[in-house]
Amino acid sequence: MLRDEISGLRQNYTQGTLDENEVDKNAINQFEKWFADAKAAAIYEPNAMTLATSQNNIPDARIVLLKSLSQEGFVFFTNYNSAKGKELTANPTAALVFLWKELERQVRIRGTVKKVSKEVSEAYFQSRPIESQCGAIASQQSQEIASRQALTEQYENMLKKYENEKPVMPANWGGYILEPTEIEFWQGREGRMHDRLSYKKTGAAWKIIRLQP
Repeated sequence: MLRDEISGLRQNYTQGTLDENEVDKNAINQFEKWFADAKAAAIYEPNAMTLATSQNNIPDARIVLLKSLSQEGFVFFTNYNSAKGKELTANPTAALVFLWKELERQVRIRGTVKKVSKEVSEAYFQSRPIESQCGAIASQQSQEIASRQALTEQYENMLKKYENEKPVMPANWGGYILEPTEIEFWQGREGRMHDRLSYKKTGAAWKIIRLQP
Protein backbone atom coordinates (compact mmCIF):
# COMPACT_ATOMS: atom_id res chain seq x y z
CA MET A 1 0.00 0.00 0.00
CA LEU A 2 1.08 3.56 -0.68
CA ARG A 3 0.68 4.41 2.99
CA ASP A 4 3.21 1.73 3.94
CA GLU A 5 5.58 2.84 1.19
CA ILE A 6 5.48 6.42 2.46
CA SER A 7 5.98 5.46 6.09
CA GLY A 8 8.98 3.39 5.10
CA LEU A 9 10.80 6.21 3.34
CA ARG A 10 13.88 6.99 5.39
CA GLN A 11 17.32 8.57 5.04
CA ASN A 12 20.22 8.70 7.46
CA TYR A 13 21.93 12.09 7.49
CA THR A 14 25.73 12.03 7.61
CA GLN A 15 27.07 14.98 5.63
CA GLY A 16 27.86 17.53 8.31
CA THR A 17 27.73 18.95 11.80
CA LEU A 18 26.80 22.31 13.28
CA ASP A 19 28.85 23.56 16.22
CA GLU A 20 28.05 26.80 18.06
CA ASN A 21 31.77 27.32 18.61
CA GLU A 22 32.43 27.36 14.87
CA VAL A 23 29.48 29.29 13.39
CA ASP A 24 29.46 33.02 12.75
CA LYS A 25 28.04 35.07 15.61
CA ASN A 26 25.94 37.03 13.13
CA ALA A 27 22.95 35.10 11.76
CA ILE A 28 22.93 36.86 8.37
CA ASN A 29 26.64 36.17 7.90
CA GLN A 30 26.06 32.52 8.77
CA PHE A 31 23.21 32.35 6.26
CA GLU A 32 25.45 33.83 3.58
CA LYS A 33 28.03 31.10 4.26
CA TRP A 34 25.42 28.36 3.92
CA PHE A 35 23.94 30.00 0.83
CA ALA A 36 27.40 30.06 -0.75
CA ASP A 37 27.71 26.35 0.03
CA ALA A 38 24.35 25.70 -1.66
CA LYS A 39 25.46 27.59 -4.79
CA ALA A 40 28.80 25.76 -4.84
CA ALA A 41 26.93 22.45 -4.64
CA ALA A 42 25.05 23.45 -7.83
CA ILE A 43 21.68 23.06 -6.09
CA TYR A 44 18.85 23.96 -8.46
CA GLU A 45 17.47 27.38 -7.47
CA PRO A 46 19.16 27.64 -4.05
CA ASN A 47 17.23 30.88 -3.54
CA ALA A 48 13.87 29.06 -3.57
CA MET A 49 12.15 29.46 -0.22
CA THR A 50 8.80 28.67 1.34
CA LEU A 51 6.97 31.83 2.41
CA ALA A 52 4.35 31.24 5.11
CA THR A 53 1.75 33.90 5.84
CA SER A 54 -1.60 33.99 7.65
CA GLN A 55 -4.87 35.87 7.80
CA ASN A 56 -7.74 35.34 10.24
CA ASN A 57 -5.72 32.54 11.88
CA ILE A 58 -5.64 30.59 8.61
CA PRO A 59 -2.08 29.72 7.46
CA ASP A 60 -0.96 29.79 3.85
CA ALA A 61 2.34 28.90 2.18
CA ARG A 62 4.00 28.89 -1.22
CA ILE A 63 7.45 28.90 -2.83
CA VAL A 64 8.95 32.26 -3.80
CA LEU A 65 12.48 33.32 -4.78
CA LEU A 66 14.90 35.29 -2.63
CA LYS A 67 16.12 38.21 -4.74
CA SER A 68 18.23 40.23 -2.33
CA LEU A 69 19.83 39.88 1.08
CA SER A 70 21.38 42.36 3.51
CA GLN A 71 21.86 42.76 7.24
CA GLU A 72 18.34 44.24 7.24
CA GLY A 73 16.67 41.15 5.84
CA PHE A 74 15.43 38.97 2.99
CA VAL A 75 13.79 40.53 -0.10
CA PHE A 76 11.29 39.00 -2.55
CA PHE A 77 8.95 40.50 -5.16
CA THR A 78 5.31 39.87 -6.02
CA ASN A 79 1.95 41.37 -6.96
CA TYR A 80 0.71 43.35 -3.95
CA ASN A 81 -2.88 42.33 -4.79
CA SER A 82 -2.05 38.61 -4.72
CA ALA A 83 -3.17 36.33 -1.91
CA LYS A 84 0.18 36.68 -0.18
CA GLY A 85 0.06 40.46 -0.56
CA LYS A 86 -3.38 40.69 1.03
CA GLU A 87 -2.30 38.37 3.84
CA LEU A 88 0.80 40.44 4.54
CA THR A 89 -1.32 43.59 4.66
CA ALA A 90 -3.61 41.95 7.22
CA ASN A 91 -0.74 40.41 9.21
CA PRO A 92 2.75 41.78 8.43
CA THR A 93 4.60 38.87 10.01
CA ALA A 94 5.80 35.81 8.13
CA ALA A 95 8.16 32.85 8.06
CA LEU A 96 10.62 31.59 5.46
CA VAL A 97 12.08 28.12 5.01
CA PHE A 98 15.05 27.15 2.85
CA LEU A 99 15.63 23.43 2.23
CA TRP A 100 18.91 22.34 0.70
CA LYS A 101 18.34 18.60 0.91
CA GLU A 102 21.52 17.78 -1.02
CA LEU A 103 23.46 19.25 1.91
CA GLU A 104 20.99 17.91 4.51
CA ARG A 105 20.36 21.49 5.65
CA GLN A 106 17.35 23.64 6.44
CA VAL A 107 17.03 27.27 7.53
CA ARG A 108 13.91 28.64 9.21
CA ILE A 109 13.36 32.39 9.49
CA ARG A 110 10.69 34.41 11.28
CA GLY A 111 10.17 38.14 11.33
CA THR A 112 8.20 41.21 10.33
CA VAL A 113 7.52 42.21 6.74
CA LYS A 114 7.24 45.58 5.03
CA LYS A 115 7.36 46.88 1.47
CA VAL A 116 10.67 48.00 0.04
CA SER A 117 10.93 51.44 -1.53
CA LYS A 118 9.48 52.09 -4.97
CA GLU A 119 13.01 52.83 -6.19
CA VAL A 120 14.22 49.37 -5.13
CA SER A 121 11.22 47.71 -6.77
CA GLU A 122 11.68 49.74 -9.95
CA ALA A 123 15.36 48.86 -10.19
CA TYR A 124 14.63 45.14 -9.89
CA PHE A 125 11.65 45.28 -12.27
CA GLN A 126 13.75 46.94 -14.98
CA SER A 127 16.49 44.31 -14.53
CA ARG A 128 14.07 41.51 -15.43
CA PRO A 129 13.73 40.03 -18.95
CA ILE A 130 11.03 41.68 -21.07
CA GLU A 131 8.98 38.47 -20.91
CA SER A 132 8.92 38.55 -17.12
CA GLN A 133 8.03 42.24 -17.09
CA CYS A 134 5.10 41.64 -19.43
CA GLY A 135 4.04 38.63 -17.39
CA ALA A 136 3.88 40.74 -14.24
CA ILE A 137 1.77 43.34 -16.04
CA ALA A 138 -0.53 40.83 -17.75
CA SER A 139 -1.28 38.58 -14.77
CA GLN A 140 -3.74 39.65 -12.10
CA GLN A 141 -2.13 37.20 -9.70
CA SER A 142 -4.45 34.96 -7.65
CA GLN A 143 -7.54 36.16 -9.55
CA GLU A 144 -9.79 33.71 -11.42
CA ILE A 145 -9.56 33.49 -15.21
CA ALA A 146 -11.73 31.64 -17.68
CA SER A 147 -9.05 29.62 -19.45
CA ARG A 148 -5.37 29.24 -20.27
CA GLN A 149 -6.15 30.74 -23.66
CA ALA A 150 -7.48 33.90 -22.05
CA LEU A 151 -4.31 34.18 -19.95
CA THR A 152 -2.13 33.64 -23.02
CA GLU A 153 -4.01 36.37 -24.89
CA GLN A 154 -3.44 38.82 -22.01
CA TYR A 155 0.25 38.02 -22.05
CA GLU A 156 0.65 38.24 -25.82
CA ASN A 157 -1.18 41.58 -25.83
CA MET A 158 1.37 42.94 -23.37
CA LEU A 159 4.27 41.60 -25.44
CA LYS A 160 2.85 43.36 -28.49
CA LYS A 161 2.15 46.59 -26.58
CA TYR A 162 5.71 46.82 -25.32
CA GLU A 163 7.39 45.55 -28.45
CA ASN A 164 8.94 48.93 -29.12
CA GLU A 165 8.72 50.68 -25.77
CA LYS A 166 9.88 50.20 -22.20
CA PRO A 167 7.37 48.41 -19.93
CA VAL A 168 6.06 50.40 -16.99
CA MET A 169 6.13 48.74 -13.58
CA PRO A 170 2.57 48.25 -12.30
CA ALA A 171 1.69 50.25 -9.18
CA ASN A 172 0.48 47.03 -7.54
CA TRP A 173 3.79 45.20 -8.01
CA GLY A 174 6.96 45.38 -5.94
CA GLY A 175 9.12 43.99 -3.19
CA TYR A 176 8.85 43.04 0.45
CA ILE A 177 11.63 42.70 2.99
CA LEU A 178 11.36 40.25 5.87
CA GLU A 179 13.33 41.64 8.81
CA PRO A 180 14.25 38.57 10.87
CA THR A 181 13.80 38.24 14.61
CA GLU A 182 14.85 34.59 14.66
CA ILE A 183 16.87 32.38 12.28
CA GLU A 184 17.32 28.66 12.93
CA PHE A 185 19.97 26.56 11.21
CA TRP A 186 19.31 22.81 10.98
CA GLN A 187 21.90 20.22 10.00
CA GLY A 188 20.82 16.61 9.61
CA ARG A 189 22.66 14.08 11.79
CA GLU A 190 22.65 10.32 12.23
CA GLY A 191 19.89 8.69 14.23
CA ARG A 192 17.74 11.82 13.95
CA MET A 193 19.97 13.56 16.51
CA HIS A 194 20.06 16.65 14.34
CA ASP A 195 21.93 19.88 15.10
CA ARG A 196 19.67 22.91 15.59
CA LEU A 197 21.06 26.35 16.36
CA SER A 198 18.59 29.20 16.82
CA TYR A 199 19.74 32.81 16.55
CA LYS A 200 17.42 35.24 18.36
CA LYS A 201 17.74 38.97 17.71
CA THR A 202 18.46 41.01 20.84
CA GLY A 203 18.90 44.63 19.84
CA ALA A 204 21.67 44.74 17.26
CA ALA A 205 23.17 41.42 18.38
CA TRP A 206 22.19 37.76 18.03
CA LYS A 207 21.89 35.23 20.86
CA ILE A 208 22.66 31.65 19.84
CA ILE A 209 20.66 28.83 21.47
CA ARG A 210 20.99 25.10 20.83
CA LEU A 211 17.65 23.30 20.46
CA GLN A 212 16.94 19.63 20.89
CA PRO A 213 15.96 17.81 17.71
